[in-house]
Amino acid sequence: MWIPSKLTRPARLHNAILRPRLLEALEQAPFYRLVLFRSPAGYGKTTMAAQWLSDHPHTGWFNIDENDNDTFRFANYLLQSINKATNNACLKTQAMAERRQFACLSTLFSELFGELSEYHEQTYLVLDDYHVINNDDIHDGMRFFLKNMPDNITLVVTSRTLPPLGTANLRVRDLLIEVDNDLLAFDEEETERFFNKRVSNNVETDVLKSLRQQVEGWPSALQLIALHAQQKPDNLVESAVNVASFNRGHLWDYLAEEVFDQLDQETQQFLLQCSVLDMFNAQLVTDLTGRSDALAMLESLNRYGLFLNNLEGDNNWYRFHNLFAEFLRHQRYSQIPQQRSELHTMAAKAWLKQHSPQQALLHAQKSENKELTIEILSEYGWEMFHHGELKLLQDTIDGLDRCKLFSTPRLVLLRLWLIQSQHRYNDVGDLIAEAEAEMQKYNIELDDALQGEFNALRAQVAINQSKPEDALILSEQALGQLPSTTYRSRIVATSVVGEVHHCLGNLSRALPMMQQTEKMARQYHVYHQALWAILQQSEILLAQGYVQSAFEQLDQAFKLVKEQHLQQVPLHEFLLRLRAQILWCWNRLDEAEEAALKSLEVLAPFDETKSLHAYSMLARIAVTRGEQDKASRYLELCNSMMDRTQYHIDWRANTDLANLFHWQNTGDQESIQHWLKQAEEPEGACNHFQQLQWRNIARACMNAGELERSKNILEMLQEHCDKHNLITDKNRNLVVQAVLSKRIGLRQEALKQLKEALVLTNSTGMVGIFLCDGCELYDLLQELVDTRSLSELELHRARQLLREMTSKERNRSVHFDESFVEKLLNLPDVPELIRTSPLTQREWQVLGLIYTGYSNEQIASELDVASTTIKTHIRNLYQKLNIANRQQAIETAENLLKIMGF
Repeated sequence: MWIPSKLTRPARLHNAILRPRLLEALEQAPFYRLVLFRSPAGYGKTTMAAQWLSDHPHTGWFNIDENDNDTFRFANYLLQSINKATNNACLKTQAMAERRQFACLSTLFSELFGELSEYHEQTYLVLDDYHVINNDDIHDGMRFFLKNMPDNITLVVTSRTLPPLGTANLRVRDLLIEVDNDLLAFDEEETERFFNKRVSNNVETDVLKSLRQQVEGWPSALQLIALHAQQKPDNLVESAVNVASFNRGHLWDYLAEEVFDQLDQETQQFLLQCSVLDMFNAQLVTDLTGRSDALAMLESLNRYGLFLNNLEGDNNWYRFHNLFAEFLRHQRYSQIPQQRSELHTMAAKAWLKQHSPQQALLHAQKSENKELTIEILSEYGWEMFHHGELKLLQDTIDGLDRCKLFSTPRLVLLRLWLIQSQHRYNDVGDLIAEAEAEMQKYNIELDDALQGEFNALRAQVAINQSKPEDALILSEQALGQLPSTTYRSRIVATSVVGEVHHCLGNLSRALPMMQQTEKMARQYHVYHQALWAILQQSEILLAQGYVQSAFEQLDQAFKLVKEQHLQQVPLHEFLLRLRAQILWCWNRLDEAEEAALKSLEVLAPFDETKSLHAYSMLARIAVTRGEQDKASRYLELCNSMMDRTQYHIDWRANTDLANLFHWQNTGDQESIQHWLKQAEEPEGACNHFQQLQWRNIARACMNAGELERSKNILEMLQEHCDKHNLITDKNRNLVVQAVLSKRIGLRQEALKQLKEALVLTNSTGMVGIFLCDGCELYDLLQELVDTRSLSELELHRARQLLREMTSKERNRSVHFDESFVEKLLNLPDVPELIRTSPLTQREWQVLGLIYTGYSNEQIASELDVASTTIKTHIRNLYQKLNIANRQQAIETAENLLKIMGF
């Protein structure tokens, strides 16, 4: 799929002149991050870079063309060039690039720099013709590359324009060497050596000086003049007159009159045919032109100096100088326009013989040969799909006639999977219906295998749209229709069956289906689907109460992510999210927070709305710690995302749980009641997310005083838990039931429910669910401990929870929230200075964080304000409390906590 010549630098020309003044300027390049050769076409940027680096052993070269604007394609060639320069020091990162296992170039480069940490040789990486890149994602990635690359790497860029790589900043920091057209232009001494080498040693200095001045040292123009002089040595002075003040149009005229028209008709025809290719070797040209002497012709042209650059490597790849290539295309358009379609058709077929279907498809498009385009798509479309050529495929299919498209079912299927890969689920459903109608119009009948592939896709769409019953029917139909060799669709269908059973609460059937999916996906190296299956297994085990087994399943997922370099795929976020949820349930808050923050890093390249789960988990962690201000900031962000985006009930329910905890702890009854009025009631309660949403409603009813409704909901939930073996949700429901029973006045019932919850917690380890209602449960737990009504294991768990609840209250107090301060100010022995010179709420928060040991910068980050603002708050509270330094502030906070009984 990859073209070796794109990674080879131009061979050193036998008659190139050395340019010591430029080489001297480049001697300090190892101390700079970027060497930029920037000039208009024809100033010898590539030639100079190749001359400079010709003897440097650790040089990677990437010849860029317009097709490299595809991010995945760019990343692959870039990584291959780096490996070529570093003796394969970053093979793992290259494997990530080849498998499209990265979210954006920045995340890929982070992995690259980690892998290069042990490589210390001075290395140059050349990006030749970077001006053709117009993809902002690539520019962003290369700015990140320049900012963070190891010190032993120097990036070399050749470009006609100033590339958007942060050059101004590099220039100010003296990290940029810029070689522009003024430096690349030949001076008088170089011009003299140039002509003496090509024409004779008898050229008058004044003539050469005139020539150089007229073309302002432009090397390509001087090359044209020298070429003309080789043919007519006596007319060099005339050449100087002809070249004076020419522009691009004049250049075409000059090239036509003085170069092209001097060639025989056979050579002209050969050049025009070759101009359809951006780069070529003898075999490619042979297949294009039908000439058996293509190699001899190319070597002849190279010796003749017709702007043919010989690229390094064993396969003798060539490309025309950019200016000459433009000229040849101009000539081809004007002289043989009728051959355009035929030439591109031949080029497409030639590239297919080179095993490069993406290049072939580009030429097939230009040829407007619909039959050839469809042939390439049908034969190589899925291969290109798996290699990340999605934009090219999408553009090509969009350009097909509807008749051609819908007459070819496999192309229709490819089109639909392209849409599905963009997560446009609703669009896929509509397009499937459109495809069915159109294929019926053209009397297209699908065989069982194709019908099975369509049904597998329909099943995936149905489950994404929360239609599990439809998805189950379609996926089982697909499995009955698909042959065993159609592994990709069989994996999808099997996965959907497992997911449907999961959603319907048939956990004993869901688990083996997901295990089968994982096995098949690993067998056929479909690792994204394998990771998905492992995560589904973890969720199923979690629902069944096997929390430790679910956690160990995540360890297997992390191992797969590491082995197959899946760190940057969105599914990695799902893995980190599940880990954070379990750790939160185990009250391992620091580890849960770390996992949630890492999930945000994975999602950084995507739309912010994809991060709802991570932010809601961070909010829940903050609430559990008693950090209500931090929780409020996270929830403000979450609620903003929910207002502007439609989410699955699972996502909404998790965020609403964090909201309810926060409102409950801050006494915000108005928000609870408002939420309750518009809360969505799930159709059932047979899976974890429906259970969660109903439990949210029950909790809100309890806080809003609708105790009977809350009781009915919780009883209904427990019936479904028993029916579907939802042990973990039963554990959670019992805790809420205990709180409700206490509020109703059924204390013995509350003690019984709490005891049953403790028994389940011995196997699940889920202590976090108790701590969220610690104020309500503390006395119940204490009574269970005091009355010795618990077995040894439950007694140990109850004592542990009592310690955690006390610790949590102390931690919450350090933050001096409003309710704590109100209680403090009402105590009789609070210092009079505190009463007469009260702190603002923000100043109380700052005092608490000083007591915790936070620095000014940490306090600013915690409260999301500027450091200067924190300094102002600290100065004010020092004045109000009549203290002079941080140590006295800590002592004051400690005394206040003692007054409160801590």
